[in-house]
Amino acid sequence: MTFFDPHIHMTSRTTDDYEAMAAAGIRAIIEPAFWLGQPRNHVGTFEDYFAALIGWERFRASQFGIVHYCTLALNPKEANNPRVADDVMTLLPKYLEKDGVVAVGEIGFDDQTPAEEKYFAQHLELAKRFELPVLIHTPHRDKKRGTERSLALVREQRFPEELVLIDHNTEETLPLVLDTGCWAGHSIYPNTKMDEVRMALLVQKYGAERILINSAADWGMSDPLKVPKTAAHMRSVGIAEEAIARIVWANPIAFFGQTGRIAKEDLGEHPLVDQSQLWEGNSVLRGQTPRRA
Repeated sequence: MTFFDPHIHMTSRTTDDYEAMAAAGIRAIIEPAFWLGQPRNHVGTFEDYFAALIGWERFRASQFGIVHYCTLALNPKEANNPRVADDVMTLLPKYLEKDGVVAVGEIGFDDQTPAEEKYFAQHLELAKRFELPVLIHTPHRDKKRGTERSLALVREQRFPEELVLIDHNTEETLPLVLDTGCWAGHSIYPNTKMDEVRMALLVQKYGAERILINSAADWGMSDPLKVPKTAAHMRSVGIAEEAIARIVWANPIAFFGQTGRIAKEDLGEHPLVDQSQLWEGNSVLRGQTPRRA
């Protein structure tokens, strides 16, 4: 079985993770722009970060046979930072039309402040303008209220629900999302949010339609192999192979491919790997013999 991890922050991970992911069958990933762990004080740091997501990180993934896409946005936490917020929103249009950018995101809520709501609405307008889906982050605190408000804003802005992915769902929020036309993502973590056992129970209850899973792996306690591990657990409890394949491969392609930025031919044959290639004069290798396969 091949896997698509539609939410993983590879900027925070090592090349060892890429090797392990490729060996486990992960063939494609989406890396959403996110909070880097401390406040950024200058808009130029966002510009360099966005450039790295569509450049170096895409190249780095290719060196292990993994197709890399990304989503770009002002993340919810830094929507509360007036030193950068407006300038980032001015910067975004330059990058939303770049190759490899498949959605606007992560947007949504952190502390559910007026500033977060303001920029949430502005991101939806940008997504309309560039004909892109949106990836919406539900807050770590008071998640149900944040999910309800996110869905309400989507309706108020008349944004197409089929182009909305509400992420980081739990047992409390999944029914709210599935009652709409939106798609539902689930971040499988070692200790929080959602785990393999709970996810399998949700699939047994609700089925596979409009449901995605991801590792959301970042600089914290997380696991970039949670998608194949969750698939293995779902198989062990008797969930049908067709349903598993739909969740871990077909659904991410169906959602993020709605506006034509994911070409099926890019994901068909196993991509060629040529580790003799360089990016801006740099290689992922440190003395090893380049692999070509």
